[in-house]
Amino acid sequence: MTEHSTPGGFPANSAPASGTARLVLAEVTSDPIDPARMREAVRVEAAGAVVTFEGVVRDHDAGRTVVALDYEAHPAAERLLRELLTDLAAELPVEAFAVSHRVGALAIGDLAFAVAVSAAHRKEAFAACAVLVDEVKARLPVWKRQQFADGTAEWVGAA
Repeated sequence: MTEHSTPGGFPANSAPASGTARLVLAEVTSDPIDPARMREAVRVEAAGAVVTFEGVVRDHDAGRTVVALDYEAHPAAERLLRELLTDLAAELPVEAFAVSHRVGALAIGDLAFAVAVSAAHRKEAFAACAVLVDEVKARLPVWKRQQFADGTAEWVGAA
């Protein structure tokens, strides 16, 4: 019998102690993201590790000075995010997770994207967090318009 793996390389049978991972939050929002709220939302008694990721608007890209970003999402982005995360929940060896992505005008230093994951052990939590970040950035229909210090702007792929 051949063992297969999930997108993060986890063995297919490595389920969380409580069964399928619980999706706590999946949102595309114009409201500021509260990473502390997300972190607390994924805390469960079965989890010995909570890992978070915060994607922050930086002041540069490819050697150019960025002064602001505008994120736009497809009207179905939040629904598609929920579908993606529901599919991943069955494969990730975590207890709970939450994902939030901002849209609208953001300034340098603003939080644009956040993920929180809880798992029984740190190794699974870190690996699952990385998978979630990569999958959302690759598949969520959200685009950013970078505004540069020289007055020019450019649209950049997905999240």
